[in-house]
Amino acid sequence: MNSEDLVLTERDGAIAVVRLNRPRQLNALSGPLMDQLTATLEALDVDDEIRCIVLAGNERAFAAGADISELAEGTPISMYESRRIDRWDAVSALRTPILAAVSGYCLGGGCELAMLCDLIVASETASFGQPEINVGVFPGAGGTQRLPRAVGKAVAMDMILTGRMLSAEEALALRLVARVVMKEAWLDEAKRVAREIAAKSPIAIRLAKEAVDAAFESPLSVGLELERRAFYLARASDDATEGLTAFVEKRRPEFRGR
Repeated sequence: MNSEDLVLTERDGAIAVVRLNRPRQLNALSGPLMDQLTATLEALDVDDEIRCIVLAGNERAFAAGADISELAEGTPISMYESRRIDRWDAVSALRTPILAAVSGYCLGGGCELAMLCDLIVASETASFGQPEINVGVFPGAGGTQRLPRAVGKAVAMDMILTGRMLSAEEALALRLVARVVMKEAWLDEAKRVAREIAAKSPIAIRLAKEAVDAAFESPLSVGLELERRAFYLARASDDATEGLTAFVEKRRPEFRGR
């Protein structure tokens, strides 16, 4: 590891663990870090051996927000020309399921990054917030759009307009996170869930992910049509034949992603 390693990657069978690595800055999302992160995730996304990705920080922070010094020094034109927000769009475009493992602070751009993931496993120590209003701006990487869809308009307004933070238990109750675990188990549980996902048919997993995402971006009739077509496509796979046959034969299926 050297000073250039802003993102650390560990492969564990069919899963990959990608960790943000700016501990002194509480993993603040600088431009170089986001460049490394998106490049790493995109490379894993086209790796057939990787079936699920865990995105994590450290015990103290998933990510405490964007790099404020970069934001303060930048101009509207420099931020536009650098396509800063496009880095978040690249994460949302991943086909491989991605799970956020959150311990400690998950604020600002960090919260927006976690919401891009397919589900969040949180430590009991986690805290979630969009405190950008305290420095005279507001969420600009999807927070004003994804947060209301997750927690509802009233709570989202409270968080965005006042800087209110949610505890892990509040985030669970409001359906921002999928699971809350003891502080000692946050990363292990995330890996366990990732392995569980990776053991399924990668074709069915990706098609299901697309169908669920469509539920938040399409009218019901359009979403149902997409679901139906995706279901037929999944059934056409060798994995579906294997899974159904294995069930009838009372054995464990061997999915090959075909």
